[in-house]
Amino acid sequence: MDERVFIKENLRRVLIKEFVMKEVRNAGFGGLNIQRTPLGTRIVLEVERPGLVIGRRGSKIKELTQVLQEKFGVENPMIEVKESENPYLNSQIMAEKLASALERGWHFRRAGHSTLRRIMENGAKGAQIIISGKLTGDRSRTEKFTKGTVKYCGNTSEMVDFGYAVAKTKAGVIGVTVKIMPPDARLPDEIRIIGFPEERDEENKEEEVNENAEGAESEADTGNDAGREETEAQ
Repeated sequence: MDERVFIKENLRRVLIKEFVMKEVRNAGFGGLNIQRTPLGTRIVLEVERPGLVIGRRGSKIKELTQVLQEKFGVENPMIEVKESENPYLNSQIMAEKLASALERGWHFRRAGHSTLRRIMENGAKGAQIIISGKLTGDRSRTEKFTKGTVKYCGNTSEMVDFGYAVAKTKAGVIGVTVKIMPPDARLPDEIRIIGFPEERDEENKEEEVNENAEGAESEADTGNDAGREETEAQ
């Protein structure tokens, strides 16, 4: 297959994602997954507040489906709206929240530390926030806020959730990047010790001793019962 087909398809997916992000920004956009099925195109949309996307009696989601079909040429789009389990562990939602705070006039340090604290309080193993643009003066600069463990390379880096948003302020455009290491991510230096062989042997010996003691008690009880029966017979 021609490479241009792949480029065209990926470009269309990027345009669809940008359009959906713009349309459902008030609902807290958390991610988009497009899958082609024999029945059509399945679009899974993860948001913080699904009710704002669905609308009254599904009116908004019907409009979104119609626009995707007419404007972007999506074949039989089937949109599934899923509520985010924990918005504070979704990097895209937190990036959108941070960008919204910057647009409302929050100082970038206050907004960055507040967002980082909320992420870590919800159980994340690590997080990093990168804010770049005209923050305080005419020159652009970059500020990083990092806490916990965040991997940058190797197989472990694939576990890091990545989100990006843009804040449009009076001074200019500010880019916001959020990286979150989820709580269930297993790092290479984490070792789980089930038990030492010596401890297992001691546990087995204790079990054998207990079993033998129980057996002896049952035999003694049986002997006592037999003796009583003989005495009664006499």
